[in-house]
Amino acid sequence: MSHDDFKFEPVRGLPETLPEGEHILWQGSPLPGRLAREALGLRWVAGYFALLTLWRVVMSALDFPLSEALVHAVPFVVLGVLTCAIIYIIAWVQAKATVYTLTNKRVAMRIGAALTMTLNLPYTWIGNAQLDLRQGGSGTIAFELIGQTRLSYLMTWPHVRPWRMARTQPALRCIPDAEKVARIFAEAAETRISQPQVTRAANTDGTAVAAE
Repeated sequence: MSHDDFKFEPVRGLPETLPEGEHILWQGSPLPGRLAREALGLRWVAGYFALLTLWRVVMSALDFPLSEALVHAVPFVVLGVLTCAIIYIIAWVQAKATVYTLTNKRVAMRIGAALTMTLNLPYTWIGNAQLDLRQGGSGTIAFELIGQTRLSYLMTWPHVRPWRMARTQPALRCIPDAEKVARIFAEAAETRISQPQVTRAANTDGTAVAAE
């Protein structure tokens, strides 16, 4: 029996229906393999266990035949494979639970496997965006927030630009066709920011008037 953990969402990836005048331009999720390598350090972990295995073989070969030395390294190989498998499973779960959304007014990020939350980032909050394009067309788009907007690095990891802790930069991590998505974001943000913002200002006699 199929089961959708997010069937309560009125719109996939969003906690509520879109208001009038807002529409979705793009939706996507991280690539699990890329997320495991770039955010969870899969290659570093695999390399670490490879070095441990090599070290064990070399040390055992000083006192035992090579065939027996190789057997002594088997526990390190098994442990390494299990650890890498766990990392990949974590990345897969994170990717499955994540939905990135670009609308004509904001960036929305439904993130978190155990504790799910949705970040809403209006384009007026974003001062700059940086594209980190990788081989194969995948990549990460990180957003520099302006003003007093602050996000917790730990609460939003791994959906952040690495090592930017003082000023956390939320990011669309390891997405496919990243260059295309960056163009969609740039066009939508430029269009949105160029629109005049109308607010309400208090008149000197205490009445409210419209002001741009």
